[in-house]
Amino acid sequence: MRLPVLVFILLAGTSVPALAQGQPQSIDKRVGKLESEMRAVQRKVFPGGNVEPEIRPETQVGPLPGAPATSAVADLTARVDALESQLATLTGQVEQNAFRIRQIDDQMTGYRKDLDSRISALEVAKAPPPPAEIAPPPAATPEPSAPAPSTAVSSAEEAYNAGYRLWNAGRFAEAQKALEAAAKKYPKDRFASFARNLAGRAYLDDGKPATAAKILLANYQTDPAGERAPDSLYFLGQALMELKKPADACKVYDELQDVYGASMRSWVKERLPKARTDANCR
Repeated sequence: MRLPVLVFILLAGTSVPALAQGQPQSIDKRVGKLESEMRAVQRKVFPGGNVEPEIRPETQVGPLPGAPATSAVADLTARVDALESQLATLTGQVEQNAFRIRQIDDQMTGYRKDLDSRISALEVAKAPPPPAEIAPPPAATPEPSAPAPSTAVSSAEEAYNAGYRLWNAGRFAEAQKALEAAAKKYPKDRFASFARNLAGRAYLDDGKPATAAKILLANYQTDPAGERAPDSLYFLGQALMELKKPADACKVYDELQDVYGASMRSWVKERLPKARTDANCR
């Protein structure tokens, strides 16, 4: 409700002479209080701001000599109008500020999305390729526990080498399929350990550490005596680091050291100390 209407209602039952004698002073005090409160609102909404008050300074309440008594009502009306004008200005400023805050929030939301997208892109980007996987010696000179050379062994080696060439060329998705197929087709062959290990590495290089961790762990658990079981433990630790699980990576590195120790190949042995340092292992 507009304040002039309130003033009008307060004055409706008062005669002009009575108004001139006492009522304007009471209303003037109430308007003065409103002006004071409006200035307080200005200071809170715009602390140190450049919003200048639009409320007119108080004027003489009583009628000037020779002026009619109703001039006090006109003065109060003008002051109430000033209060309403200032209130409208404050309301407009608050609405503008709210709109600007919403704009800033929208900009920050867009920035966060863009940052998340950039981070995701970095995570899946191709990392520098690790040293090339060294192909095992020909089947003609197998380990003592390996079976005698046969057509099946030769075929398993050929299947593994085909996947290796795809991995070495950076064609990780194709390498994953070829190596998993080789391990599935020749599960008892010594090259199955090589194929499963390199398949895990292909997933790791392809930015899929969770899948890599499953395959690498399975290679170790399925054939702990396999020639690439130690390598799988090492790369399992690397996958866990990519998944932000350094404590679990340390457990894997401990397992690698405890189970294989000096028997792990030199390429893994040389890199294990740095891997433990990166994971803050004790």
